[in-house]
Amino acid sequence: MRTTLAAIRHVEQAVTSLEWAEGLVLRYGGFYGPGTSLSLDPSAAMVEPIRRRQFPLVGNAAGVWSFVHIEDAAAATVAAVERGRGGIYQVVDDEPAPVRDWLPVLASALGAKPPWRVPRWLGRLVAGEAATVMMTEIRGASNAKAKRELGWEPRYPSWRMGFIKGLA
Repeated sequence: MRTTLAAIRHVEQAVTSLEWAEGLVLRYGGFYGPGTSLSLDPSAAMVEPIRRRQFPLVGNAAGVWSFVHIEDAAAATVAAVERGRGGIYQVVDDEPAPVRDWLPVLASALGAKPPWRVPRWLGRLVAGEAATVMMTEIRGASNAKAKRELGWEPRYPSWRMGFIKGLA
């Protein structure tokens, strides 16, 4: 996981330092909405595991995730192409949140029962270290630079509203 993050940061640094290119990097949060893995489409990749309670809260479930509705991601991308200067922009909503907060809301929005809780050791054994870190340690992102420099405002400023109104 750390090696992957280091590789991503290396590529981002290389892109932003190119003199002949714009050097623009967009980091998107977790996509949700039509056509994504988090939508009301029964074939969406994350729907069945959540409905079957196979996507549990692991350990303290304190990993902070950042989300972005697919339409907000598209709008931010257009804004970046039209007005962006070189640099890294976080394309996420206004409310990064721990898994323990967002997963039960998402389960409810999908008509599922609340997720199970499992200890960290079991999460690591079943899903692996990377998934366990995502559920317990990951940090969210701020969209302040994208809003300020791109003039972008997400239509769904919070996953709370987005999971209720934006999954269809």
